[in-house]
Amino acid sequence: MAVNNAMTADFLRSAYGGESMAHMRYSIWGDSAEKDGFPNIGRLFRGIGYAEWVHAKNHFNVLKDQVGDKTVVAGAVFGHTNIVENLQGGIDGELHEIEQMYPVYLETAKFQDENDAKRSFHYALEAEKIHARLFQDAQADAKDGKDISSEVIYVCPICGFTEIGNHVHNCPICGVKNDVFMSF
Repeated sequence: MAVNNAMTADFLRSAYGGESMAHMRYSIWGDSAEKDGFPNIGRLFRGIGYAEWVHAKNHFNVLKDQVGDKTVVAGAVFGHTNIVENLQGGIDGELHEIEQMYPVYLETAKFQDENDAKRSFHYALEAEKIHARLFQDAQADAKDGKDISSEVIYVCPICGFTEIGNHVHNCPICGVKNDVFMSF
């Protein structure tokens, strides 16, 4: 199904840009966390970075019929300091998407009856809520000089749902079986 409305297409491109930058930022911060003695927080950054890649891929795929160059305006957190500040950057970025960006994008897609965009925005919004909480929990540990649990981090390759440990049989966001989850 093609995207029929210019505003929804613009929002998909903006979300694609922001998710792409988050993917790279979290990869960089993951390497930094590992180097600074927080290997499990490093895995968390890489796992959530993969989830951001999933969101970018979903948005890109909805735009499959939108061929050509476009200038994309997307917000992003910049900076690279220490583990606590990097986690705060992750928290700030996720909260922006939860509180500002995705609710507007999702309501616009609903209003414009863009079903594929609605699904893509919904998946991202629900996963970002989990990412913010995981970053907040990790930051609390990092402030005390502790790393997070060494449990495996699982990420749904369809919607970006992320969990520490394997506690669900089906993804609570998209319903896919957990045997396809990526592990970090």
